[in-house]
Amino acid sequence: MSAQAAEAAGFRRGLAAFLHRRPWVRLSLLLSAPLLWLGVAYLGALAALFVTAFWTTDTFTGELVRTFTWANFRDLLTGEVYRTITLRSVGVALAVTVIDLAIAFPVAFAMAKVASPRSRRWLVIAVLTPLWASYLVKAYAWRVMLSSGGLLGWGFGLTATVLTLAYLWLPYMILPIYAGLERLPDSLLEAAGDLGARAGRVFRTVVWPLAFPAVIAGSIFTFSLSLGDYIAVKIVGGKSQLIGNVVYDNIGAANNLPFAAAVATVPVVIMLVYLAAVRRTGALENL
Repeated sequence: MSAQAAEAAGFRRGLAAFLHRRPWVRLSLLLSAPLLWLGVAYLGALAALFVTAFWTTDTFTGELVRTFTWANFRDLLTGEVYRTITLRSVGVALAVTVIDLAIAFPVAFAMAKVASPRSRRWLVIAVLTPLWASYLVKAYAWRVMLSSGGLLGWGFGLTATVLTLAYLWLPYMILPIYAGLERLPDSLLEAAGDLGARAGRVFRTVVWPLAFPAVIAGSIFTFSLSLGDYIAVKIVGGKSQLIGNVVYDNIGAANNLPFAAAVATVPVVIMLVYLAAVRRTGALENL
């Protein structure tokens, strides 16, 4: 072995020994790339969005005016139409979440506690299958059903938006609840039954408290995805306007990127408030 090869081998052994004695260094090196991506691509994009919200657009040239101003947020807070759109968006997100929860909980319970292990695998595949189809294909399929002359022609508009979004995000509610219920010991249900508890009381005192963190996890998906969606509204919503549509229209037709950025901060703030509220319940710590 040459002196250069021996030196390289010694360096590798020394580095291996150093990393073996310091596991936190190994962990830091392992997480450095994803954390860098998170910091630059995700948090950096949010920071740029927030900064842009304090700029304006020259109405004559359409160029960005990089001067700090509260004008966009003042227009957003004082405009009655934007308050209405925000409340409508939150209402749609809540309606989608409630509908998905009402459908997902019995389905997830049947998958986790009633179905056989073999049937359970097929049911999981059935829940995942809609996720393999294109978002646009599913949205336009609902448009065909909900438009005039379709199977559900009465539902076109805001009702169609809620139904379409509830269908699109239903798997994101079923899977977390299924995972949470699967961890629920069967012995607890059997013990409650042996002690004479009726089905309703078993649900209130055993099943629901233990499944609640999983419900919160699913609601975070359905609520946030519905709150920021704009494509489904464009396809099936008719003249309905949600927050996502206001952002899209101001980026495209209006060419007002700063105001679009200001509007885009609204769902971010709403989600932060929502996460803070559910965190106080202790559900996030139990996920």
